[in-house]
Amino acid sequence: MAEITGNPVGSGRRVAVVASRFNETITRALVDGALDALVRHGVAFDDIDVIWVPGAWELPLAARHAMASDRYEAIVALGAVIRGDTPHFDFVAGEASRGLADASRDSEIPLGFGLLTCDTMEQALARCGGEHGNKGWDASVAALEMADLMGQLDVPDED
Repeated sequence: MAEITGNPVGSGRRVAVVASRFNETITRALVDGALDALVRHGVAFDDIDVIWVPGAWELPLAARHAMASDRYEAIVALGAVIRGDTPHFDFVAGEASRGLADASRDSEIPLGFGLLTCDTMEQALARCGGEHGNKGWDASVAALEMADLMGQLDVPDED
């Protein structure tokens, strides 16, 4: 039985970080965490592009365009949707999440999911560098690990 595990190897990889400007206090911290993780795992700073979009709703479209460009081996999507008093949260959080999942599946390019969907600003702050870590960092490491794993799975069997 073979066990195949990816490693978060960034050397030689180009990565796009697609980030929402809405809730920028949160998303800027997520981007900082993502950049730190990518560089610490070997991605050259010049091989990272940060693509800013207006809000979480726009993340899937920008991610799809980045994937279609053939410039990147991995994408990291970052945003923060915080529940308010209307159902708007449910639509934005659900559809942005679904759109990102669809984009990754359709392109077969790894996408690190760093879209926070929180009930409160305090929860978001805890996840962008607070007591729950930095989910931008986590999403970047996951994207690198999946890029490495996909590379291992693409290697044909030697018969």
